[in-house]
Formats: sequence, structure tokens, C-alpha cells
Amino acid sequence: MTNYKTVVGIVTGALIVFTTLIQFELSMFLIWLMFLISPFLVIWMVWSVLVAPVEIKETFDEQFYQDRKNTDL
Repeated sequence: MTNYKTVVGIVTGALIVFTTLIQFELSMFLIWLMFLISPFLVIWMVWSVLVAPVEIKETFDEQFYQDRKNTDL
């Protein structure tokens, strides 16, 4: 899977399912299973985002704070 957005979506979906299972007190086995798998999902997500082939054109000095456009007053 090379698309990091897909990985982020899968991990977010797993978090939503996990939270829903806890709120409705459904299967304790499934809750514990997802709890034990969650660190690996987070590591997978972080790894896929860090190695994603995204090209950044600005440097840190040029775009330190991106709340508004840099306009000279």
C-alpha cells in the first residue's frame, strides 16, 4: 500500500470502530483484540506517512507559520 491517505483512513476507521465497541459494551474479546493491535496500526500509519513521496517546495524559514499569506504591509 503506497497511498498514505488510505492507511490513515484505515487506522482512523479502526479507532472509530474501537470507540463504538467500547461505548455500546459489545464484544469484550474484540475490544481487547483491537486494543492489542492498535500500537501496530499506529506504527504502520506513522511509517507510511513518513516515507510517503511528498515533495515540499517551501523551506521552514519561508513558511514558518501558515495561518495567513505573507503580505507586506
